[in-house]
Amino acid sequence: MSAGFVVVLAILAFVAITAWKGVRIVPQGEEWIVERLGKYHGTLSPGLNIIIPYLDDIAYKLITKDIILDVQEQEVITRDNAVILTNAIAFIKVTDPVKAVYGVTDFSEAIRNMIMTTLRSIVGEMDLNEALSSRDKIKLRLRESIADEAIDWGLTVKSVEIQDIKPSESMQRAMEMQASADRERNAVVTRAEGQKQAMILEAEARLESAKRDATAQVTLAEASAESIRRVTASFGNEPAPMMYLLGEKYIGAMRKLGESQNAKVVVLPADLQDALKGLFAKSRG
Repeated sequence: MSAGFVVVLAILAFVAITAWKGVRIVPQGEEWIVERLGKYHGTLSPGLNIIIPYLDDIAYKLITKDIILDVQEQEVITRDNAVILTNAIAFIKVTDPVKAVYGVTDFSEAIRNMIMTTLRSIVGEMDLNEALSSRDKIKLRLRESIADEAIDWGLTVKSVEIQDIKPSESMQRAMEMQASADRERNAVVTRAEGQKQAMILEAEARLESAKRDATAQVTLAEASAESIRRVTASFGNEPAPMMYLLGEKYIGAMRKLGESQNAKVVVLPADLQDALKGLFAKSRG
């Protein structure tokens, strides 16, 4: 093999390698950053692209599709010193590849750390109950807070979702103890209120009963007085009817006394008629 042939083969090989290195096919959904002699030269779009071998270099290959960033779980202290655990997920998109590679060292890590820092700041301004019940509010404020910085880095924050927000284990135990104490206190208050209402109703019942008894006694007294007036008006000074009525009441009282379980012996006076006369005489006197 002659030296000339070897030179020709070397030249052909050099040309082939140069052509291969100069042709770049960029996949859809990606953009490549080209540097010439260490300096930014241009951006290759999806499809067939030609660069100058040995002078141009593919420095960065960026994905222009939506990127999912998982923000790890972290402890956050609320305004009332409660510890909660929260994590998030962000959806970002590279809109300016030059800013994305030259504006920050690692845009994914930068966005992730910014979300963690901003999340701590937002939740730190809330009480525990507000933080646990304001997921949408936190998400909105979080997206607004990092949007401007993301634009400076050539990124668009499409969405930030709070995956989970919950009290820490120690905080959960404390909340369970507090809830148990609240339930016990409510039960005590309910029982006390029930007893209070029962006592009020019982007192009202006694008052109403006393009023009715007093009314009944007044009515009976008025009836007795009216009865006496009528008897007096009917019989005048005749003692016999009055004695009859008094004797009837006396006998009725003796009957009730005899029917009583505590009464063993009932003694009736032998001179019942004289006794009634004496009563009648005293009543007239």
